[in-house]
Amino acid sequence: MNSLLQNLADYEVILASKSPRRQQLLADMGISFTVLTKDTDESFPADLPAAEIASYLSRVKAMAFSVDELPANFLLITADTVVVKDQLPLNKPENRAEAVAMLQTLSGCTHEVITGISIRSSDKLLSFVDISEVTYDILEKDEIDFYVDQHKPFDKAGGYGIQEWIGVIG
Repeated sequence: MNSLLQNLADYEVILASKSPRRQQLLADMGISFTVLTKDTDESFPADLPAAEIASYLSRVKAMAFSVDELPANFLLITADTVVVKDQLPLNKPENRAEAVAMLQTLSGCTHEVITGISIRSSDKLLSFVDISEVTYDILEKDEIDFYVDQHKPFDKAGGYGIQEWIGVIG
């Protein structure tokens, strides 16, 4: 880890994410960073395969910043996560009913959580993905209702955060 931190010493690391989970991850790694966000259009081409959506969106977020908005020695990190069930993306639920429906769809099934990450400097853009398979036990209606009401997962792809209560019981 020390070599990573030494390599980053020449850069001003910027995390372009409002996600407390991503911010905590960098902080836990000992990386000094600044948060800078920009609202971006998170739509994607209708014919884009579900497995490529997260990578596509992380690149869109990385390219949303002009070089003039960033320090000369910047290293910009962007990410996007998509939950995919049966080749169909489950985005962030817009309301309680959508969150409940998503969790009912995932109950008792295996799905993929695909995170696309882009790292951009003044002259390079590197993108990659990480794919995790997640299998849920059968979730009871009262468990789903409790989770949605208590944790309000409206900012999370697929309507859940695996690090929360639902990840323990599911």
